Amino acid sequence: MVTPENHPIHLHGYDFYFIAQGFRNFDPKKDTSKFKLVDPSMRNTVGVPVNGWAVIRFIADNPGVWIMHCHLDVHISWGLAMAFLVENGVGELQTIQLPPPDLPIC
Repeated sequence: MVTPENHPIHLHGYDFYFIAQGFRNFDPKKDTSKFKLVDPSMRNTVGVPVNGWAVIRFIADNPGVWIMHCHLDVHISWGLAMAFLVENGVGELQTIQLPPPDLPIC
């Protein structure tokens, strides 16, 4: 017996706003009306329904490489993981620091 389960998708390095989710393929003509753009909840993990979709919103202002993946480890090997490469922004807090001069080289 196969029991489908949702996908708890987690984003490292950020909290995001949860805008919407639904079943079946996303239909921009129908599903955008479900978007909660006023006072959406803030999370770092969202449950994506089986054969469904979820919409999140965040500002990519934390430089580095950040993985977004399913928290069910076996699903990572199935392709439910990706990485965002976020380049430097403006200001010291949005810039990747250089390694210290005494850092050993591999």
